[in-house]
Amino acid sequence: MQSPAQPGASSHHLSQREGGAEATCTTQTSTVSHAIEGDDETTLAPSLYDTIDRIVHAGVARSTLGLSPSVLAEAWMDWAVHMAISPGKQMQLLESALWRSWAVYQEALGIKEQAVDQPDGKDQGGKSQESEAQESGAKGRAPAGPHIADRRFRDAAWQQPPFSLWANAHAQNWQWWQQAVTGVHGMSRAHENLLAFVSGLMVDTLSPSNYAQTNPEVMTTTFSEGGKNLMRGAQHLMEDLERRGRAASATPASTSALHDAASSAQQPPVEVGQTLAITPGKVVMRNRLIELIQYSPATETVQAEPVLIVPAWIMKYYILDLSPHNSLVRFLVNQGYSVFMVSWTNPDATLRDMGLEDYRHLGVLEAIDAIQAITAAKHLHAVGYCLGGTLLSIAAAAMGRDGDERLASVSLFAAQTDFTEAGELRLFISDSQVTLIEDMMADKGYLSSEQMAGTFALLRARDLIWAPVVDHYLLGKPSHSFDLMTWNADATRMPATMHAEYLRRLYLNNDLAEGHYRVAGKAVSVSDIRAPIFAVGTEDDHVAPWESVYKLHLFADSEMTFVLANGGHNAGIISEPGHSRRHYRIATTGATDAYRAPNEWLTDTTEQDGSWWPAFANWLEAHSSQRVAPPPMGMEHGRYRVLCDAPGTYVKQT
Repeated sequence: MQSPAQPGASSHHLSQREGGAEATCTTQTSTVSHAIEGDDETTLAPSLYDTIDRIVHAGVARSTLGLSPSVLAEAWMDWAVHMAISPGKQMQLLESALWRSWAVYQEALGIKEQAVDQPDGKDQGGKSQESEAQESGAKGRAPAGPHIADRRFRDAAWQQPPFSLWANAHAQNWQWWQQAVTGVHGMSRAHENLLAFVSGLMVDTLSPSNYAQTNPEVMTTTFSEGGKNLMRGAQHLMEDLERRGRAASATPASTSALHDAASSAQQPPVEVGQTLAITPGKVVMRNRLIELIQYSPATETVQAEPVLIVPAWIMKYYILDLSPHNSLVRFLVNQGYSVFMVSWTNPDATLRDMGLEDYRHLGVLEAIDAIQAITAAKHLHAVGYCLGGTLLSIAAAAMGRDGDERLASVSLFAAQTDFTEAGELRLFISDSQVTLIEDMMADKGYLSSEQMAGTFALLRARDLIWAPVVDHYLLGKPSHSFDLMTWNADATRMPATMHAEYLRRLYLNNDLAEGHYRVAGKAVSVSDIRAPIFAVGTEDDHVAPWESVYKLHLFADSEMTFVLANGGHNAGIISEPGHSRRHYRIATTGATDAYRAPNEWLTDTTEQDGSWWPAFANWLEAHSSQRVAPPPMGMEHGRYRVLCDAPGTYVKQT
C-alpha cells in the first residue's frame, strides 16, 4: 500500500503561510498564476491568420448565443435532402396534418371524441417529449384534446373554449413538428434528435400559455386585479433588465451570478452561511483552486474512515449542504462520519490555463493528503457528484493504476464515465461547436456563468424560461424563495483550458471510456479502480441520464452497488428521509457477476419507498472498519491549521 503523499506542492498554499489566521477569512477575489503541468502536449502559438479567424468566430458566438451555426445547418441539410427524396414521408405528413386539423376542428365544434384514428400511425409523435404524443403515436391517433399532463394547461380554465381549442391546436402543432423532423429514412439519428429538440423549443415559444391575450389565468388575474399584476410584472422586468445591465458591465469579481431575466427575478432573500450551507465546520486547507472544509462531529465516535466529497465545479458545493433538513452533509455527520468537502473557487482570467490535471491534483489529491494528515486515517471514502464524480473516477483510476490503495470506497452520484449517450447536452457537442466555444473563451479566459446557466435553461425551457416569465411578468407574482432556486442561480465560471479539455476529451472524443485518457503521461481506465463502487442515477436526469450512468457497469471490474432514484439531476440526489413521494431501486453486482442491460436491471430490481440516503449510509458502514474518537478540527500549526469557519470564502465569490 502506498503511504499518504506529503504535500510537496506547498507553493500552492495561497494565504496559508505562518501568521495570523484572521487575514485568511476574507473573501478571495484573485488567484495566482498557473504552475502545474498537465499532459505533455505542446500547443503552438496561433498564427496571425488563425488569430483573425478566432476573433471572428468569437464574434459569431456572441451573436448566436454560443451556438455554432454549422451544427443546425448540417442537421437541417440532412433533413431537407432526405425529406426531398422521401415522397412516402411527405404523404404521411400531409395525411397527419389533415387528421390533426380535423381533431382541432372537432374541438371547435364541441365534438367530444377522445381521439381520431389514423390509417398509418407509424412514428406519430416522433421524438416527443410529451407522454401523450408517444402514446398516441404508438396507437396511430391524434389526441383530440390538450395534453392534460402538461403543467401549462392544468388550470380548469384551459378545458373551456376557446382556450381548450388553442391548447389543443398547440399540442397538435407540437406533435406534428416532432413527427416531421424524425423518422425520415436515411437521416442521422443525432440530427433527428437535435431538430426534434430545436423544433420543440420554437413551437413552445408560440404556446398560448406564454401570452396574456391567450392565457386564461393571466386574463382572470388581470380583470380581478384591474391590471395591477401587469404593472407589477413591468416593474419586475425593468428591475431585471437593470440588474442584467449592471452585471454585463461589471468585472467577474463583482458580477452577480444571474443567468437570465427569468432566473434573476427569482433571487430569494437568503444568504450562504446564514440560511444555506450552515452545517458547522472549519476551512482547514486552501490552495488557489479549492478550500477544504472539515465538518464538526455530531457523535461521540465516528467511523475510522473519513468521507471526502468532490462536488461539481459548474455550480457551488452547497447543493449538498442546502437547508438543515435536506443537507446530505449534515445527514452523514449525524450518522457518525467525519465529512470533508471540496469548495471550488470561482475562476477568473488568471486561471485560464487551469486544466483537468490541475483539478485532479489540486482538487482531489491535495484534499486526500490533507485529510490523512489531519485524521491519521489510512483509508477514506471518496464521493463525487456530477462533474466531480467524473473527476473522481479519473483520480481513482490513476490511483488504482499506480497501486495507491488509500480509497476504501468510491461513490459516484449522477456522474458519467461514458459520454456517448450524455443526455440533451450531447445534441450540441460537435467539433464545430467545441471549437466555437474555445474561440469564445479565448478572449476572457473563461466561459461566463451566464453562458453556462443559459445552456441549462434551454434544456428545460418550459420550466426555467417560460414558466418564470409568465409567473413573474404576466401574473406579477413575487420571486420564489427556496434553497434549491438560490443555489441554481449561483452559477460559476469555467476556466478556458479546463472546459475545452472537458468538452473535447470527454464529451467529444470519449477518451476515458475508450482508454485514451492520460494521467501523468500514461493511460488510465475505469477498470483500474480497485475500491468498491456505489453509483446513483436518477430517473428524470436530463444532464446525466441514468442509462448513461449505468454504463459504469461496462467498465468497472470491482463490486458495484447501483441505485436508481426518482427525480432529476439535482432533486433525485437531494432526497432526504421524510421527503414525500420518494422511491428508489438498489442492487449490487459482484465483481464476477454477469452484466445486465439497464432494462433487465430495472425489471429485476424491486422499487422501495423512501430516501436512498439511509441505504447509502449503511453501505458506507459496511465498508468501514471501526468507530473511533473524532479527529481534531484541523491541525494546530502548519498548512492544515484552521483558517476560518465554514462555509469559507470561495463559495461567496461572484
